Formats: sequence, C-alpha cells, structure tokens
Amino acid sequence: MLTHPTREKLIAMKLLGMASALEEQSAMRECEQLSFEERLGLLVDREMTERSNRHLSVRLKRARLRQSAVAEDIDFKHARGLDRSMIMALLGCNWIRHHDNCLITGPTGAGKSYLACALANKACRDGFRVLYARSPRLFSELVIARADGSYGRKLQNLARIDLLVIDDWGVAPLSSENARDFLEILDDRYQSRSTLVSAQAPVDTWHQLIADPTLADAALDRLVHNAHRIQLTGESMRKTRATLTNQGAISQ
Repeated sequence: MLTHPTREKLIAMKLLGMASALEEQSAMRECEQLSFEERLGLLVDREMTERSNRHLSVRLKRARLRQSAVAEDIDFKHARGLDRSMIMALLGCNWIRHHDNCLITGPTGAGKSYLACALANKACRDGFRVLYARSPRLFSELVIARADGSYGRKLQNLARIDLLVIDDWGVAPLSSENARDFLEILDDRYQSRSTLVSAQAPVDTWHQLIADPTLADAALDRLVHNAHRIQLTGESMRKTRATLTNQGAISQ
C-alpha cells in the first residue's frame, strides 16, 4: 500500500530509475521472495544504469558527431592499412587520459571521418567530454566570435573539452588569422587535453598549409610530437561499396 506514495517521492527527488524499478517490482510476484537488501540493490542498480544512460545521451548530443559510428562496426577487412592492435589500444582511451593527440590521414573516402567519430563515440561512452567540428566551420565560428565579443568564452569552452575532434583539416590553406586561432586552441590544450585531427594531406606537408611559418612551427609543435598517427591507404570505401552494390544488383 506504500508503493504509490514512495514512488511519488522518488520521482520528486528525481530518482526516476528507482521509481520505475519499484513499480515493476510491485507487479512481479517473484520479487516477494527477495530480501529487503536484494530488492534495494536492484533499485539502486537500476538508478545507476538509467543515470549513466542519460549522461551518455547528453555527452553524445553535445559532441555533435558527424556520423553514428561505433567501435564495434569498424571495418578491418577493407585493405586500407588499418592496424587492428593500434586501433584497439586507442579505443581503450588511455591516450585521452594521458592527454596525447591523434592524427588520421589518408585519401578521400578512406574512412577518416568514420574512424574519428568511432573513437570519439567510445570516448563519450567512457565518460569523456567530446566535441566534433569540421575545420572550415570551426574557424568560421571563431571569426564570428571575435567580431561579436565572445572569442574568449569560445576558447575557454574548447579548452574544457576532453577530446576535440577537428575533421577535414587543411582542405584549404590556413590564413594567418586561422593559424593564430589554431595555435590558441592547441596552446590551451597542450598536455592537458587531447585533440584528434583528420586530414587528407600527409602530416609532413601540414607546415605548407599554414600561411605563417612561425605560427605553423608553434602550432604543429604542440600537436604532432605527442600524437598517435594513423595513415589510411587504398581506394575510396564509398566507391568500393558502390561497385559491390551495383554488381549485386546486376547479378540479380
């Protein structure tokens, strides 16, 4: 008879998982055979699970990942030079705990963005704050922030992110202004947060993509030297999959 008011109190205290579990227990005769400690343990477990799921949902929403990529779906069969042992180690997220960086390079369609989002998704699942941004849009947002007076706050927000993913870096050369912004971001994060950068151009050509050589030296020094590198090769996976799909359609 006390189940209903107790459930209402749990809801009022925002213990929604416990409230749902209590309602389910009251409808299950099997629960009458459990001890008080066992039933309480089930209520607490349910609350922890639901809170964890809610927090994960919030982290994923704030991360704004470009693709719904997960570690379990990474394709190791496609010939693109992907080292399984290295990827599995990165999925353990110790590199984020140690504030290392990660650089993913390779041709268009090799799966750079998917791999970056899969690593970012795993980081979210492990409790890290993540933000995904395409390089052109990120630098455009910083230009706007400088104009409307929110530049400092924008940099502070980026500095608090455990893993910042900058995708499509170097699709166009960085102006001196972009390079200064890039340096500010990396300087705030150096040895305190992790940054993942994906780009088509090989790492040894990145210096040429930054207009100011001095800024290039400073920015890349903070990014490259403590970075795990993934160099993807081979043909476009999108092209390969489209070919296989067409062949399958023709054979039918």
